[in-house]
Amino acid sequence: MVKLRNDFLWGGAVAAHQLEGGWNEGDKGISIADIATAGTNDKPREITDGILKDQFYPNHEAIDFYHRYPDDIKIFAELGINAFRTSIAWSRIFPNGDEERPNEKGLEFYDKLFDELLENGIEPVVTLSHFEIPYHLVTKYGGWRNRKLIKFFVRFAKTVFTRYKNKVRYWMTFNEINNQPAINKGSLLTNSGLLLKKNENAEKLMYQASHYEVVASALAVQIGHQINNNFKIGAMIAMVPIYPASSDPKDIFKAQRAMQARYWFADVQAKGQYPKWLVKYQEDSNFDLDITLEDLDVLKAGKVDYIGFSYYMSMTIKSKENEPANYKYEEERDIVNNPNIPTSEWGWQIDPKGLRYSMNWLNDKYGLPLFIVENGLGAVDEINHNHQIHDDYRINYLKDHIEQMEIVVADDGIDLIGYTPWGFIDLVSAGTGQMSKRYGLIYVDKDDSGNGTLNRYKKDSFFWYKKVIESNGENLGNL
Repeated sequence: MVKLRNDFLWGGAVAAHQLEGGWNEGDKGISIADIATAGTNDKPREITDGILKDQFYPNHEAIDFYHRYPDDIKIFAELGINAFRTSIAWSRIFPNGDEERPNEKGLEFYDKLFDELLENGIEPVVTLSHFEIPYHLVTKYGGWRNRKLIKFFVRFAKTVFTRYKNKVRYWMTFNEINNQPAINKGSLLTNSGLLLKKNENAEKLMYQASHYEVVASALAVQIGHQINNNFKIGAMIAMVPIYPASSDPKDIFKAQRAMQARYWFADVQAKGQYPKWLVKYQEDSNFDLDITLEDLDVLKAGKVDYIGFSYYMSMTIKSKENEPANYKYEEERDIVNNPNIPTSEWGWQIDPKGLRYSMNWLNDKYGLPLFIVENGLGAVDEINHNHQIHDDYRINYLKDHIEQMEIVVADDGIDLIGYTPWGFIDLVSAGTGQMSKRYGLIYVDKDDSGNGTLNRYKKDSFFWYKKVIESNGENLGNL
């Protein structure tokens, strides 16, 4: 017998910049996402210096949710979801990011969106910053390398907390804040608006920007609870368990250090303090970061209420032949293939049992309620002449993960708030800018070049998930 809570949140997850479109409507400012070109799995997206006439920017129109949301929400209601995870585009509310007063047109858009959701029995679950920092904050202030961004983010958070205090209960501060230890240009730019300068130490910069972000998060948590003490404000991390490649103690410790390096963000947000290993590592590296005693007090006072997380895959790691004593985590160099599990078309290793492992790891470490706010399979879908999409592969993926989720609740006793699979309506891929990398249960007629009618069609997975929701997870059978 499935033992999910009676108020379990069954839903779907998106991000504003990946579905809204209307990139320059309603006095919206330019965000990082607005200057990201299209790419592929083999060709990274390019971040251009402003909008260039000869480039295609897939997020500009996305799937035009900005104009179509009333009709889309009717489809969501037919699906039966009771939660819709999205983000508030920072540059809709503060077009440049540093204004004193918010943009009323942007606030009104989300008023209407949240009202429409609530009228259809769907609870908004809102992320404050989801890879869409205002571009002006990058060009004028250098992104999150600058302490001033704490003030700008807190002003943004306070504004939307106040405006929507009676419409939104569940919030998260920074989306997948812990992607940054991979230290590649893409993750530093999308997470923190960081453009590396010549000869700049990327690792030191990552730690400095991340510190300002966790301080801003803690301040937002405090302010949010003051505005409405019923708010539930969470961290949001990308949960990718990292296994040792063998039983060699070097591999085991390498995996432990990799997990520490990826999840210290959650340590700070959930426990209110930095882990000792990281303090020592930063001291030994002579980073001399701007971390004040007042900051540390803020972290203690602004702990999150729950852990929201994405889960798509696991990774496996192997130690180097001449491993340094600190077992420094270098993802692109250290990660190896796991021959025991399959791989998706985009090279992500599919590991449903890793979800159970992850949830137990998170529960043991933090003891907070958990919320699966992203999970899904990116795949190429074929639509037939009757506008049918037979996506058994997606059904099987979701089914296998939901089964593990339910085992965690029934057998491991872990408190789980809800489940919102990613991109449950097709949208622009954040990583590649493609439409062909589809996660949705709802098909959107648009291709990678921006062509298509934008018509919506229900996939087989739509009807399967509808039955799952109706049964509160008890009916996981195929159609």
